[in-house]
Amino acid sequence: MFSKSCEYGIRASIYVAKNSLKGRKVSLKDVALHTDSPPAFMAKILQKLTKTEVLSSMKGPTGGFFVPLDRIEDVSLLTIVLAMDGDGIFEDCTLGLRRCDGQKPCPMHFAFVKIREEMRESLETKSLKSLADEVSDGITFLKR
Repeated sequence: MFSKSCEYGIRASIYVAKNSLKGRKVSLKDVALHTDSPPAFMAKILQKLTKTEVLSSMKGPTGGFFVPLDRIEDVSLLTIVLAMDGDGIFEDCTLGLRRCDGQKPCPMHFAFVKIREEMRESLETKSLKSLADEVSDGITFLKR
């Protein structure tokens, strides 16, 4: 459903948020290790998440990646998906046609309108804090 970059971006954001709630910043190496992702690939993902202000970073010996606690509830899963993949999952044709809308629909167009609306709503209502809390409480996991 999401690109590999987006999947890693979501996992990375949750891991960073989980640590931010405990007052810790995390390194690229830590994020890659705890999300089972290649470090070089994760570096690009963290750069994108920082550039789009999903995450923040500080350089230096006490630096690392973090989510400011005053923003952690405002960052939704939708924010991360849009930062990583853009809105194509909601706008592009399911069958890959260049033009597909209500006026000139593909065979799957109307079936996916409701699914996309429900998915957008689900992603929008799930905060980064709630996801991080679920991982911290052992309800959900970032690794198998």
